[in-house]
Amino acid sequence: MRFVIITGMSGAGKSNAVRILEDIGYFVVDNMLPSMVPSLAKIAVGSQGKMDKIALVCDIRSGDNFYQLSKALDNLTEESYQFEILFLDAKDDYLINRYKETRRSHPFSADCLLSDAIRQEREMLNAIKQKATYTIDTSKKTLTQVRKKLEQLFSEDKIGKGMVINIVSFGFKYGLPLDCDLVFDARFLPNPFYIPKLKTHNGTEKPIKDYVMGYEQSVEFEKKLKEMLDYLLPFYELEGKSQLVIGIGCTGGHHRSVCLAENLFRHLKKKNRQVFITHREQVRWTK
Repeated sequence: MRFVIITGMSGAGKSNAVRILEDIGYFVVDNMLPSMVPSLAKIAVGSQGKMDKIALVCDIRSGDNFYQLSKALDNLTEESYQFEILFLDAKDDYLINRYKETRRSHPFSADCLLSDAIRQEREMLNAIKQKATYTIDTSKKTLTQVRKKLEQLFSEDKIGKGMVINIVSFGFKYGLPLDCDLVFDARFLPNPFYIPKLKTHNGTEKPIKDYVMGYEQSVEFEKKLKEMLDYLLPFYELEGKSQLVIGIGCTGGHHRSVCLAENLFRHLKKKNRQVFITHREQVRWTK
């Protein structure tokens, strides 16, 4: 089990850390009272593996209750519970700029200057910072860089696997899939629909594959698609994209788009990509 306690300076990126850890499979509790931490740890240990990745945020939003965090950590140690502390920090001028950009108020700034509020918070967090397992200064880091760092630290399951790719074949006459990142149009290719003996087959079957890929433009189109994706995918990953949806459409989503989607799926599988395929109009094939 991994039990991660997230804390740190307000404005240093704890909300982003919450979303990132949720994306990689953590059960996350935000703004948790420190006194409840040992109880959650006990529940997780007793879940028999059902809660094996937990992260919780404890920070100064809990007010004076935050001072109970040290006692809670001592309790975890006494009970032999393993835990990690992630402390997110940033330089004062970066924190001030972030507050000005978002127009949010600091928890301590109701009756003092923002700079004074940040100083008070640093003093309050100093003891817990000394106990941190990991400290990340987000001052000059982009969200992509923060995501990459957190995945390196906390995502054993995804290390080295890259983003998830979903290939969707569809028919344009039924509308575009709403969640596609890239869409390719195969309607210019020869259409088996107009060949009586092929009409009732679909793009997963050999007669359709042989027909569609028997044309030079089909072979060239598929070649260029593969080259384009091989070029683009590393850049999407570099920017921190965790999922990419590729849509390939023809008129009815029955023949040409299905054939090309299947070929791209096999190509990306050979590249050791995490790739899945969906034929959106498959429910219509037998109608």
